[in-house]
Amino acid sequence: MTSAVAAATGKAVPALAALAYHDGEFVPLEQAQVPVTTQALQYGTGVFEGIRAYVQEDGGLAVFRGRDHYLRFLRSSRTLRIEVGLDAEQLCGLTAELLRRIGSTTDMYIRPLAYKRSLLPGTPPGVQLTGVSDALSVNAFRMGSYTDRGGIRVAISSWRRPESGVLPVRAKVTGGYVNNALAVDEARAAGYDDAILLNSRGQVAEASTTNVFAVVRGRLVTPPVTADLLEGITRDTVVTLAAELLDVETAFHDLGREDLCGADEVFLTGTGAEIVPVTEIGGRPVGDGAPGPLTTALTTAYHEVVRGKDQRYQHWLQAVGSATT
Repeated sequence: MTSAVAAATGKAVPALAALAYHDGEFVPLEQAQVPVTTQALQYGTGVFEGIRAYVQEDGGLAVFRGRDHYLRFLRSSRTLRIEVGLDAEQLCGLTAELLRRIGSTTDMYIRPLAYKRSLLPGTPPGVQLTGVSDALSVNAFRMGSYTDRGGIRVAISSWRRPESGVLPVRAKVTGGYVNNALAVDEARAAGYDDAILLNSRGQVAEASTTNVFAVVRGRLVTPPVTADLLEGITRDTVVTLAAELLDVETAFHDLGREDLCGADEVFLTGTGAEIVPVTEIGGRPVGDGAPGPLTTALTTAYHEVVRGKDQRYQHWLQAVGSATT
């Protein structure tokens, strides 16, 4: 990634300090390790977030909607009985300190992970959430935009999104991402870039790591939370920007496969992917096969907001500040 940034900007990119937050302290990245006996590794009993920090107009770094991410992180943790030991504000402060110590001057991706670690004395072996210790780790690395703004090709996966009675799909649980991995692997093996998963009722749930939006008969539509999807922070951002900047209200109702096939525009949203147009679904073009006007307008607005160019949304940005001395 460092060489890619340098090639794109024509400037040398300083090396990052290889650090992570692990077991209550900042340590060299190579020391942030877990044993093979870790319960989360065995059973998928962990939760995580993906958070972005963007370079601002003044050259500083700011975390985008970090508090909202950490509030979801804590909700997910409670689902698995994981005691993080910090509140959202403390987690935001920890993240800013990590970024300062790393010393990044480019866009960053932050990955907090809370997980079940080891059996407490007297706890018998087995799959369980009680009688197991908890742990928290946070690492960060450089990441710019990695999706094609010209559009991607997606398939409708044969794998179904689990329903909430089977798995807590509104929590960002590590074990649940086996489903996502299977779907995207199937799609890429067939020559597509990503997959859209249907739920058990045959309605659109989400893509492999993103939420789905469509422009259907002139209306912006996204599936409701009852469609067994993760409530994305970027999803909420897009709904807000569409309403406040473009005077476009979002309808929350079920989308079927046929709705996607007949849509004028389809795009995906997620912290990592940001906003990415879908130009083909299952071999059929979406609209005229190019990013649509609403997708383009929302993408432009989104990137202005995350870079601090729109003062109305400064409350979504947490400045990282200079390194401590």
